[in-house]
Amino acid sequence: MAESTTQQVLDVRAGLAHALGAAQSALDAARHRHLAAVERRNRVAAAAEAQKVRLAVERDTRLRDIDHQHHDDLAALAGAAADAGRRGAPGAAGAPWPDWAPTPGVPASELRVGRLLLPYEGEVPALVPLLDRGHVVVRGDPAVGDDVVAGLLLRALGTAPPGTVRLTGYDPEQLGGGLAGFAGLATAGVLTFAGPGALGALLDELVDHVRRINETVLAGEHPSLRELAAATGRRPEPWRVAVLLGGGRGDEVGRRERGQLDRLLRTGAACGVHLVLRGIAVGEAPAGVEVIDAARDSAARLSGCGDLPVRLDGGPPAALLTATSRRIAEQVAAGPHPVALDTLLPDEEWREHSANGLSAPLGDGPHGNQVTVTLSDYPPHALIAGPSGTGKTNLIYAWIGALAARYSPAELAFYLLDFKEGVSFARFAPGRRDPSWLPHVRLVGVNVNTDREFGLALLRFLGGELRRRADAAKRHEVTNLAELRAEDPDGHWPRIVAVVDEFQVLLAGRDALAAEAVDLLEDLARRGRSQGIHLILASQDVSGIEALWGRPALVAQFSLRIALPRARRILAETNPAADALPRFHAVVNADSGAFEANRVVRVPAAGDRDQWSALQHRLWRRRPPELSAPRLFDGDAVPRLADSPDFARLAPASTVATPVVLLGETIDVAARSARTVLRRAPGRNLAVLGTRVDEACAVLGTAARALAAQYAPGAARFSVACLDSDAAAAVDALRPHLPGDTGWYGPDSVGWLLDDAAAAADADLTADRPHFLFLYAVDAAPGGPRTAELLRRILRQGPERRIHIVGWWRGAALLRETLGGQGSRTDAIGAWVALDVHGSELAPYYPGAGAPVWYPRPWRALHFDRSVHRGAEVIIPYGAP
Repeated sequence: MAESTTQQVLDVRAGLAHALGAAQSALDAARHRHLAAVERRNRVAAAAEAQKVRLAVERDTRLRDIDHQHHDDLAALAGAAADAGRRGAPGAAGAPWPDWAPTPGVPASELRVGRLLLPYEGEVPALVPLLDRGHVVVRGDPAVGDDVVAGLLLRALGTAPPGTVRLTGYDPEQLGGGLAGFAGLATAGVLTFAGPGALGALLDELVDHVRRINETVLAGEHPSLRELAAATGRRPEPWRVAVLLGGGRGDEVGRRERGQLDRLLRTGAACGVHLVLRGIAVGEAPAGVEVIDAARDSAARLSGCGDLPVRLDGGPPAALLTATSRRIAEQVAAGPHPVALDTLLPDEEWREHSANGLSAPLGDGPHGNQVTVTLSDYPPHALIAGPSGTGKTNLIYAWIGALAARYSPAELAFYLLDFKEGVSFARFAPGRRDPSWLPHVRLVGVNVNTDREFGLALLRFLGGELRRRADAAKRHEVTNLAELRAEDPDGHWPRIVAVVDEFQVLLAGRDALAAEAVDLLEDLARRGRSQGIHLILASQDVSGIEALWGRPALVAQFSLRIALPRARRILAETNPAADALPRFHAVVNADSGAFEANRVVRVPAAGDRDQWSALQHRLWRRRPPELSAPRLFDGDAVPRLADSPDFARLAPASTVATPVVLLGETIDVAARSARTVLRRAPGRNLAVLGTRVDEACAVLGTAARALAAQYAPGAARFSVACLDSDAAAAVDALRPHLPGDTGWYGPDSVGWLLDDAAAAADADLTADRPHFLFLYAVDAAPGGPRTAELLRRILRQGPERRIHIVGWWRGAALLRETLGGQGSRTDAIGAWVALDVHGSELAPYYPGAGAPVWYPRPWRALHFDRSVHRGAEVIIPYGAP
C-alpha cells in the first residue's frame, strides 16, 4: 500500500515534474515567441516608419518635378506666345519704339499696342488686327488713347509700301491737332482732313467707296481685297483708314451717321476701309472690331485678350513720327516702284497673229487689270510725250517687250531710231558684250542727234515699203493688210512698227530736210494704216513742234496718245490727267486725248537690263535660221571699210569696165557705201575738199583700197603722191594695201609723175591699162603755173585715156585755182567730197544756180557725183583699217 502510495507520490511527482518541465518549456517557448513577435513588431514599425520617410521624400521630389515641369511649360507657352506675337507683328508692326523703323516689305497681320502682363517671365506683345482685318475702337483715358491711335497709325504706315495706306482724319475738337505729328503726309495726299460738320459727308464717301470696290473690283469673284491680292499677287486699291477723333459725346453722331458707321464696321474691312475711333461711342461691337480700354499702368484691357491685364506702349517719339511722315511723303511723291517686266509677258510666246492689228498690255490699271494697247486701222499711230526722267524710254521698252513676246518676227518688224545723245536702243542689236539681238528688229539707229539725214532715210525707206505693199494690194485686188495676207499667204507681210524717239530733232528748223520729212510723215500716217505700217513718235515736249502742229491732218492720224507725268499738249487742252500722275505711270488715250478716253496705267520696270536680257536671249534662241542681224547705225561710231558689204563683194579681175571708188558709208537704212564710178568718160575724176587731214586721208585711202581690190596684179597702175607732211603717216599705212609696183612720190618727184601722166593724156592712143593718181594736198604741189597746167590737162583729157585723178585740195577755192581761176569750167571734176567746206563755197561745182545746204560736221562729208545725183548726199568716211 505504502509502496503504492509512494509509487503514486513518485508518479505524481514525476508527473508534476514532467508537467512542470513541459510548462517551463511551453513558457520558454511562449517567451521566445513573444520576443520574436516583439522583434517582428519593432521591425514592422521601423519598416513602416522608413516607408513613411521614403514616401515623403518621393512626394516632395514629385512635387518639385511638377513645379519644375509647370515652370518649364509656362516658359514654353510664354516663348510660343512671344514667337506668335513676333510672327503676327514682324518688323515695324511689332518693334519697340527705340528699335523701330519702317519695314514696307514685311507684311503683318496685327499691330502692337503694348504688352500682356502675365504671371511669368517673358514679354508677350499685345496685338490688335487692322489692315484687311478689322477696325479699332479706343475708349477710356483720352491722352492714353491718343498715344494708342498714333502708334497704330505709324505702325500701319510703316508696314505697307509708301502710299498704299491713305489716312483721313476727323478731329473736330482739336481741329486736326490730334494728328499733328502726321502733318508731313498731307503734302503727298496720304493724309486728308474732314472739317467739323463733315463727318456725314466723309462716311458717305467711304460707303460709296466700299460699294465701288464690291461692284467693280471684287465683282463677285473674291470675297475681299485680301483674297484678291493673294490670288493675283497685286493689290489694286490702297487701304483707306478713317481716324475719327470725337469728344466723347454721343450727340455728335446722328442717326444717319450712325447707320453709315454701322455699315462700314460690318463691310468696310473686306474692301480695305478701316475705322479707328477714339471718343466716338459705338453700340455692341460686331465681329472684327477690337475694343481697347485705354488706361495707365496695368489697368488697360483688350477685347481680344479677355481679362488679361495690358500695359499699353507710350506714343511714338515725336521726332520719329515727323521724320517717318516726311520720308513716306517723299517716297509717295517720287512714285511707287514699278512691277516687273514679266507681268506683261504671255504664258505662251509668239502665238498671236498680226493680220488685224497688234495688241499687248502696257501695264496695270488702277484696279489691277492689265491695260491693253492696240495698233490697227484705228488707232494706227501713237504719240508719246513726257519730260526727261518720267520714264519715256522705259515705257517704250515695255511696249516693245510685250509685243515681241506675243508676235513672231514673221508677224512684226521693228525699226528703232533714237535722236538723243545716247544708246537707248543699242541693246536690241548685237554688241561686243552681248551678241544677241531682238529678232523682230530690222534697224537700230542711235546717237543720231546730228544726223537728221538718217531719220529722213528711214522715212524714205518706209515710203518705199508702203509703195511695195500698195502695189501688191492692187495686184491682188485688196485694200488692206489683212486681205493681202489672206490672198497671199506665202508672202512676207509683217506689220511694221517704226519708233522714233525725240522725233522733234528731225523736224527742227525750216529747211528742205524738215519739209520733206513732214511730207513723208503725213503720207505714211495717212496711208500706212491700211498697209500695216505704224508710227510711234516720242518726245520730251511736243508743244513746240511747229512742223507737226501746222499739219492738222497729220496730227489727227496719231489718235493714240500716251502722256507721262507732266506731259504737255499731248492730250486735249481740257484734259489735265497727266499733271498729277506719279512716277512709272502714264495716261493711255486712244481718242486723240479726249478726257473720257483716259486710262491710267502703271508701267513695269522694263529697263532693267537683267530682265530684258532674259527675254531677249529667250526670243533670240528661237529666231528663224535665215534671219539676219539688224542694221545698227551709231552716229558716234566710225565705220570701217573692212565691214562694208560692198567692199567685201569686190574681186580682182584683169579688166574692169567700170572701176568703182568707195568713199564712205551713206546715211541710210542699208549699210551702203557711197561710190563714184571712174569710167572712161570726161570728168571722171574725184576731188576731196577741206582742211581736215585725217578725214581727207581716210577718203583717199578708202578709194585706193577699193580700186586695188578690183584689179589683178599688174592690171592697173597706181601712183601716190604725198605733198603734205601731215599726211605722210596715212600714206605709209596705205602701202600694204596697194600693189607692189605702185609708184610713191613726194614734192621732189611729183613733177615726173605729172609730166608722164599729162603726156599719156595727150596721146592719141588709150593707155593699155588704167592709171589712178592719188594726190595728197594737190594745191601744195611745187612748180606753180606749169604744174597747174599739167593737172588741168590730166583732169580734162585723162579720163578718156583711162587716167583718173583722185586728189585732195585743201579748200574749194584752191581747186578753182587749179582749174584756171574764176570763170573757168569745173566739169573736169565729175565728183567731189566736201569736208569742212561750207555749202556756199561749193556753188561752182553744183548744178543750177544755188548751192547745197551744208554745214560742216565732225567726221561727216558731202558727196556729189554729177553723173548720178540730183542733190548731194551726206556720208561718213571710213576710218582706219
